Amino acid sequence: MAGGGGFTKIVVVTRKTMLEELVERHGTRGQARFLAESRGESFTEVEQAHETYEHARQTLRKGLPAGVRCQWIERGFLPNFLFGPHDLVLTLGPDGLVVNVAKYLATQPVLGINPDPERIDGVLVPFPIGAAAAALAAALAGSIPIRRITMARARLDDGQTIDAVNDLFIGIQSHASARYRIEYRHQVENQSSSGVIVSTGAGSTGWYRSVMTAAAGLARAHLGKKAVGDLADRYPLDATARELRFSVREPFTSLSSAAGLVWGPITGSETLDIVSQMPTGGVIFSDGMEQDFVKFEAGMRARIGIADRSLELLWPA
Repeated sequence: MAGGGGFTKIVVVTRKTMLEELVERHGTRGQARFLAESRGESFTEVEQAHETYEHARQTLRKGLPAGVRCQWIERGFLPNFLFGPHDLVLTLGPDGLVVNVAKYLATQPVLGINPDPERIDGVLVPFPIGAAAAALAAALAGSIPIRRITMARARLDDGQTIDAVNDLFIGIQSHASARYRIEYRHQVENQSSSGVIVSTGAGSTGWYRSVMTAAAGLARAHLGKKAVGDLADRYPLDATARELRFSVREPFTSLSSAAGLVWGPITGSETLDIVSQMPTGGVIFSDGMEQDFVKFEAGMRARIGIADRSLELLWPA
């Protein structure tokens, strides 16, 4: 059966709660509680968050419509799961779960359900669990607007690509000094830094915001509040904007490295090109997933720009 939106199957993506992960690691809930409390940490908050998520999981299960196939999958199985072209994807979890799912999708839309609005911001999961059933019915009927979230893409000269919903990191795996040549808007510079971050609009409230906050704090300490103004608040970028922003972390100047190209927008079809000068350990990873990377070693070129696909996120009218 296909809904009015043309969907033939619902795929619900969940994630383990912190309690489930702790029990998995320590064997029993009692042992997990003992270890947490022995370190002076409250286990009550962990249990309450688990109960809230479990209630949301059961609420969603009861709200699934009859007559439409449904499959549940835990986040850890995503790398080996094949989404069908007519799947409607539901995520039940924090904003990061949407990011985790996005890299495995083509054009399948995502309906983000917020299981715990008191603990989860909901930047990418706009539907609270209480509205899940109505939102799902509207999605199946094809009556929910789609918000196209801009993604970033790094394309290597050997044909490999890696996409990001929030940000790309280009640097060295150990977070030691990365060496590379950066090319941007007809300017070329050899650099040594802690790496380059390329952020999307969706990611501008995360890692990129931290970079801007730190830069503003340093500038304010040296120049004074009046001179710096509202620099720390200039981080937001609309998630649908066809724009990326790159920033260089902790650039180091020396006889062989400079720090003139440390920030800039990437718009339209333009790219930021980076050529690795790292004999070993050079990597590019996306969305904070350090274990999911492509090698980026000496002589390799990465061309970074706006991806030709986007995250199709169902959004409240």
